[in-house]
Amino acid sequence: MTRGKRTQTPVIEVRLLREGIVESTHRVQAVVCDNRGRVLSVAGNPETSTFIRSALKPFQALAVTTTGTLERYNLNDRDLAIICSSHQGKVEQVRQVFHILWRCDVDPSALQCPIPEGTKSPLQHNCSGKHAGMLAVCQQRQWPLTSYLQYHHPVQKLILSQVAELMKMPGEELIRAHDDCGAPTYFVQLRQMASLYAQLASGDNLAMERIVRAMTHHPHLISGEGAFDTELMRLSEGELVSKAGSEGVQCIGRIGEGMGIAIKVMDGAKRAKYAVAIHLLKQMGWITPSISETLSETFLKLGNYKRLEVIGELSML
Repeated sequence: MTRGKRTQTPVIEVRLLREGIVESTHRVQAVVCDNRGRVLSVAGNPETSTFIRSALKPFQALAVTTTGTLERYNLNDRDLAIICSSHQGKVEQVRQVFHILWRCDVDPSALQCPIPEGTKSPLQHNCSGKHAGMLAVCQQRQWPLTSYLQYHHPVQKLILSQVAELMKMPGEELIRAHDDCGAPTYFVQLRQMASLYAQLASGDNLAMERIVRAMTHHPHLISGEGAFDTELMRLSEGELVSKAGSEGVQCIGRIGEGMGIAIKVMDGAKRAKYAVAIHLLKQMGWITPSISETLSETFLKLGNYKRLEVIGELSML
């Protein structure tokens, strides 16, 4: 899982305490980069590689913002936000996905993301917005709708080329695999993830700036009430853009400053990545003590008898 020669710094530990006694421990790596790809600080090895999972969604959305698809179908920032989302399947979120398909005259049956257990439609899948965005691009470009998830489909080749350009590497060198929703995701280094989010938040690219504006103006569509991405972006009031990925991945960009952080919990635990994100954002001064306290009440205190404790910090390079 780890490649490269860079010296490793101490990892961060997240401990689950039950009435003050350690019950479980998670090991976490994290990297901060600027928009030129320079590693600024690290815990662990910045060249550790993992699948970026749903933290890729804002960059998959570039296929929508760079092809005239938004303008062709008169899609708005709410539509763009749901394209970047890992939503909860709430009525408002599902309606927003349907709105995209309705505007571009694509039937919801074209969605190839799974139907969640206990539901009746792929519209309710947490990745349905991303899939709707891909279908909108296909409709606008008159590309086939039935094969849009295949690696060699034009929409996937477009996404790959845009991501590879941001990472300044040939697209054919990126390792791909299908995410749980069926769309391709990429196996990349933590420093590359952090650099992607630094570029996303830098304000230097109009297409990415619109994606950031959509996400930060409509955070309730990105995940949902009480979820980490939504609450962090709401509380930070446009200063941070945040997107989680499965298996312990969390990425955050500091808007206007060209800095990004990528977090990976080695055992994939969701609870640990949120605890580390709060801890490191406070360490770097990206959130105020009051925001840290508010987030901690939800994501570090797990009940009357359990809480999370974070040990360690980023090392400056």
